[in-house]
Parts: sequence; structure tokens; C-alpha cells
Amino acid sequence: MTFWDHLDELRGNLIRSVVAICVFTLAGLIFKDELFRIVLAPTRPDFCVYRLLGWGFSMDLVNIEVSAQFFAHLKASFAAGLVLAFPYVIYQLWKFIAPALYENETRPVRRAFLFSSILFYIGVLVGYFFVLPVCLQFFVNYSVSDSIVNTITLGSYMSLFLSMVVLIGIVFEFPTVVVVLSRIGVLSRTTLRKGRKYALVVILVLAALITPSDPFSMLVLAVPLYLLYEISILCASDNSEQDAD
Repeated sequence: MTFWDHLDELRGNLIRSVVAICVFTLAGLIFKDELFRIVLAPTRPDFCVYRLLGWGFSMDLVNIEVSAQFFAHLKASFAAGLVLAFPYVIYQLWKFIAPALYENETRPVRRAFLFSSILFYIGVLVGYFFVLPVCLQFFVNYSVSDSIVNTITLGSYMSLFLSMVVLIGIVFEFPTVVVVLSRIGVLSRTTLRKGRKYALVVILVLAALITPSDPFSMLVLAVPLYLLYEISILCASDNSEQDAD
């Protein structure tokens, strides 16, 4: 295939991926009540995590902007579209990359792409059932004075929700990226082991960007991210193993 043929193939993959996301986004726009029953569940006292841990927690949201509820619906629908269409998007990415791989690279990279959807959904679940409830519990109950009452806006909650759920799901793709790079010779297990201290700094910076940048929420996210790095080391290949292949 020529360079322009590759671009044409990439355009087709991107268009199909965008169409899939749009279809599921449209479903989110149509089924608004069902969507926000899930999105707003962590603000209610009967949320399963709070009942399991015995936390007495509830949070009332307010809206102070004319268009905030409309744009919150759009953001939530797009997030749902991305989450539901993710396996198909990964499949389209695999179709574009597969022809460029050597025969000994195809099988492990294909397995990595198949496993990537599982990792993404694990990240989404970790963000939804662990990181988000812990952050809400901490921030809503924290007060510098009894005379100050927390009033949480819908826009503020949606920003936290999307960063805690969708972005964490994307970050959980790190082992997949490592496996692909290791199989094509860019990374090795030895390199990852030597880079642990640098990885820890990068993870802390990444956790600060995703979370509200306080030490507590950073730690809540940094711990599973570092565990992912250690898992990535186990999944990566040594240069000697690549040569044997």
C-alpha cells in the first residue's frame, strides 16, 4: 500500500469509530433518565459502596447556569458513547495496525488489543466504584469552618465524574501500550525495571492532572496506577525473549 492508501484506510477506520461513538451517544441522549440514574448514583446515600462501607453520605447538586443541565447531558452521553463503543474503536485501530506487523509480532499484539478492552472497563469500574466515592466522601465532608456550607454545582460534579471514570479507564490502557512497544522492540522489561523511580514521578504528575490535585485523591489514584506499571513489567518482553521469537 502507498502512503495515500494508508491515509485512506486510516480515514475509513476513524469514520467508522466516530459513527459508532455517535450512535451510542445518541442512545445516551434518548435514554436520559437511565443514564443519569447511573451518573448520579454516587451522590445518593443508598449507593452500594456507601452501604457496603457503612458511610452515611449524600450530596445535593444545584444548577446556577442556564445551559448547565443541557451540556451535562451532552457530556454524559458522549462519555457513555465512548465507553460503550470502546471495543469497536480498538478493533478498528487493530485493523489499521495489523498489516504493518511481522508474523512473530501479530499474535502477542493481537492478544494485547483484545485484553485492552478488559483493562479499560476495569479502569472505568475502579474510577466509578472506588476513586470517585472516596474523593466525594473526603471533599464533601471536609470543612475549614462550621459556618461554611458546601454547595456543589452540577458542572463541578460532572467534571469530577468524567475525570475519575473515563480518564482512569483510558489510563488503564498503559499495559497494552507497553506490550505493543515491547513486541516491536521499543521497550524491554529491563528498561521498565530501571525506570521505576522515573515512572513513579510520572504517575504522581498524571494523578495530579486527573484528580483535583490534593494529596489524598492523588494517592488514591497513584496506587492502582503504580500497580499497573508493575503489571506492565511482567507483561513486557526482554530483548533476549524477542530475539528467541
